[in-house]
Amino acid sequence: MADRKFALGLDFGTESGRALLVDAATGEEVSTQVYEYADGVLDRELPDGTPLAPDWALQNPSDYLETLRQTVPAVLASAGVPAAQVIGLGVDFTSCTMLPTDAEGTPLCLKPEWAGNPHAWVKLWKHHAAQPEADKINQVASRREEPWLARYGGRYSSEWFFSKVWQILNEAPEVYEAADRMIEGGDWLIWQLTGRETRSLSAAGYKAIHDKRAGFVSREFLAELDPRLEGVVADKMMRKVSPLGEKAGELTPGMAELTGLLAGTPVAVATVDAHASVPAAGIADVGKLLMIMGTSICHLVLGRESRPVEGMCGVVEDGILPGFFGYEAGQSGAGDILAWFVRTWTPGEIEGRSAHEHLAHRAANLKPGESGLLALDWWNGNRSVLVDTNLSGLILGATLKTTLAELYRALIESIAFGTRIIIENFEQYGIGVRELYACGGMAEKNELLMQIFSDVTGRSIKLARSSQASALGAAMFGAVAAGRWGGGYDTIFQAIDRMGGVRDKVYQPDPSDHAVYNDIFEDYVELHDYFGRGANDVMKRLRALKAHERGVRPQTDECK
Repeated sequence: MADRKFALGLDFGTESGRALLVDAATGEEVSTQVYEYADGVLDRELPDGTPLAPDWALQNPSDYLETLRQTVPAVLASAGVPAAQVIGLGVDFTSCTMLPTDAEGTPLCLKPEWAGNPHAWVKLWKHHAAQPEADKINQVASRREEPWLARYGGRYSSEWFFSKVWQILNEAPEVYEAADRMIEGGDWLIWQLTGRETRSLSAAGYKAIHDKRAGFVSREFLAELDPRLEGVVADKMMRKVSPLGEKAGELTPGMAELTGLLAGTPVAVATVDAHASVPAAGIADVGKLLMIMGTSICHLVLGRESRPVEGMCGVVEDGILPGFFGYEAGQSGAGDILAWFVRTWTPGEIEGRSAHEHLAHRAANLKPGESGLLALDWWNGNRSVLVDTNLSGLILGATLKTTLAELYRALIESIAFGTRIIIENFEQYGIGVRELYACGGMAEKNELLMQIFSDVTGRSIKLARSSQASALGAAMFGAVAAGRWGGGYDTIFQAIDRMGGVRDKVYQPDPSDHAVYNDIFEDYVELHDYFGRGANDVMKRLRALKAHERGVRPQTDECK
């Protein structure tokens, strides 16, 4: 043990953060510790009771620091590994998760004078209340024929950086003026760890309209959006971005004391949580689409060139792995949908099993099409390919004889259909998808879901070897930050060869079930286009009525 070298991955998700200690030579996972955020997702009220409007999703940055305090010393202690044997650490973070800070990096929400203002808090990735800003960004970009818009599938999302920044400016200009920095959560955490502000190329590219060659979006475009936004990049953002795998800095003495690590430990540039799973799954080539399956699903595939793809979340050069164009698409709801259904419609335990286990067991006895149900997977809006958070869920075909198990299976099928739309959309625009890979909580825990995904798509699905793929990928980047002379690697591809990989288990499609799903998929596509492409806007009208009755800002309003 004394001569082994270890890398540490810090993974910051939607509900919790974790630390994963791995053997840098083999990728063997030695120990992991999880901290459930004390404040979780703030979507109803702030900690002081200040109410939040619908479609808000905030977090407390103190939870991120507490994750470090709780998990890192514990993971070292449980593994019996001294800090001197940790050669480097990496961070992955949900994105776009952004916050306003002062010049020293202190989040405004942690200052007493701003604690009661919702706009001073962290806006989580699934904060959708900036839809009006996103709508106007798309309108102006289309009119100006901005070349960058094609890199985001033709639509910029309410979940992303400038939509959220502009919402702060529109609704709380005093917070905007007080903020010296608007920054991604992952970049903020690296700032805390190293004492140096660093902006990741990955998050900047996918969420903040940055291109490796052209830089950030122009001042002219920002000024046309709102004259007050013209200087936001120069005044409130760090213009220099750093590539993945680069050392962002070294652990400060204060953070060494907090975590139990050694001061001077190399710290890698932050990456997006889902993207970190790609090297962990052993993917280092084109045509291999990885599904990161958790509360939402992120779909990632590498390419050799940049192509416009309708409704994709983005394509960024070197955004996932250096030397490739990384394509991203996604579904805004997946595990969230099933969790909502179980929480709302079933008791916590049935017949000695968890509700999920019970429903999956019952649903597995159903044949494709047997329930007579068809659902749309838009319970948290649509991220790809329609890019519209104003869409909502639908279940068609229910009768008085419909069972909970049938509804549960129909929801799983709808999520699988949504993934098939994304895969076929990539292929339609010339992005080949030869193989499917999966990781994340749903891939780990729900065999029925994985088999349905294989049957719906008609493709085999390989599983990442690690059950903590994002944290493992972060640790791999930490090993690269250390470098070969520090006991790590000079490139992420060297780390992939030694530390990444897949399991022996592979899900194979059932040909007869796939044939039935092909027929149902045609009906799914018809519903998808009917409600999603403007033939019937009833979902949006109902949403606007709900907003009106609750006295909140309609999501389709134009901005100032």
